[in-house]
Amino acid sequence: MNKIKTNYTCQGCGAQYSKWQGQCNKCQSWNSIQEEIVNTARKKHSNTFSSINKKNSNPQKINNIEITDHYRIITNDNEFDRVIGGGIVPGSLILLGGEPGIGKSTLFLQISLMLSNKVLYVSGEESEAQIKMRADRVKYNNENCYILTENKMENIFHQVKKIKPEVLIIDSIQTLNSQLVDASAGSISQLRTCTSELINFAKITSIPVLLIGHINKEGHIAGPKILEHMVDTVLQFEGDRNHFYRILRAKKNRFGSTNELGIYEMLNEGLKQIKNPSEILISNSNQKLSGSAISAAVEGSRPFMIEVQALVSSAVYGTPQRSSTGFNAKRLNMLLAVLEKRVGFKLGMKDIFLNITGGIKVEDTAIDLAIVSAILSSNNEIKIPEDYCFAAEIGLSGEIRPVQRIEQRIKEAEKLGFSKIFISKFSDKLTAKKIKVVALSKIDELIDHIT
Repeated sequence: MNKIKTNYTCQGCGAQYSKWQGQCNKCQSWNSIQEEIVNTARKKHSNTFSSINKKNSNPQKINNIEITDHYRIITNDNEFDRVIGGGIVPGSLILLGGEPGIGKSTLFLQISLMLSNKVLYVSGEESEAQIKMRADRVKYNNENCYILTENKMENIFHQVKKIKPEVLIIDSIQTLNSQLVDASAGSISQLRTCTSELINFAKITSIPVLLIGHINKEGHIAGPKILEHMVDTVLQFEGDRNHFYRILRAKKNRFGSTNELGIYEMLNEGLKQIKNPSEILISNSNQKLSGSAISAAVEGSRPFMIEVQALVSSAVYGTPQRSSTGFNAKRLNMLLAVLEKRVGFKLGMKDIFLNITGGIKVEDTAIDLAIVSAILSSNNEIKIPEDYCFAAEIGLSGEIRPVQRIEQRIKEAEKLGFSKIFISKFSDKLTAKKIKVVALSKIDELIDHIT
């Protein structure tokens, strides 16, 4: 009887060791190294897709390669199609990650019901009855949507050959296991093997595969980093479970831009597409309160207006608090340092809380001017007029720097009825008919307009 060989693999980065140790030397994570069985005798007669459909490839001259126009599969979900570049590319692998309970399964099930193509939805986490209960809440219906509860790769490929779907959805990749590897589902070796088999399947058959992936406590997709390199598109589903709104971002996309953004609202009937984000991200309160400013932000090809709220109060304890929701806390500290050094506002002994309404995370630096305006408004107890908006970046010397696509931001503010927008003096000279454009060069000039 052959002795079973084992090695120790880091579940975070995939590094292998001959014996167990507490910390991984490669990714520096603790208690992530687990024992796995080394498969020394691989089965000769395997039922996996790559072993059955072996195809020898020969090198070709680049001038002899013919390019055909690959169509995209339109999902009828405008937000999803925009993020992935205009539709699903045949033969591509799309990986979706997000927090537990954020709505990943709901999104892919809803897409499978909105498609007019034949879809095979494979779930290794839920039963058919549970999926049917969720599908009944969604208003869409696809008669060619098949549900399969299975976690073995060989059985999945058998059903694929039988049904011949045009789109394959896997929920989730961490629940699959292949007979090629003697390891538990979710391990590094199983993830790598199953993903490789799905890639071979997608490229040979030109059937797109949509995968759902779990994330770890750091917010990254669980498994080795090579998993994200293997797939064509990596999507991140973000949002706070205490809020209704969800953000879909593309972290990697071989067939489109990674700057696009999709916004959904989580309802009992499923995920509702938000066509005009400005309407939901700006509060309709008629009360005149300080500490609120509107910014013209751009994510991808879409401009929208967001509301920034700030609260400045005297510090109760010795160390003042700095809290930021939806915005980079380090950049907030930088802006506060600029206000204190360049303008002279004494904020070092005050608690400062910042919030981006709607529960979304914004990475656009154009909201710097709105953040500073909201902080000054709260500190001086002065209300900024509701029809004022801001779009500029702030530098370390206190200068107001221009941002990209300023013309698009001005048009969005003009369309929503704003009377004045504050931008950088170094931006391209722009004129607008219904909105007044105020060009500023330093933060000192901003104070004269809002105080």
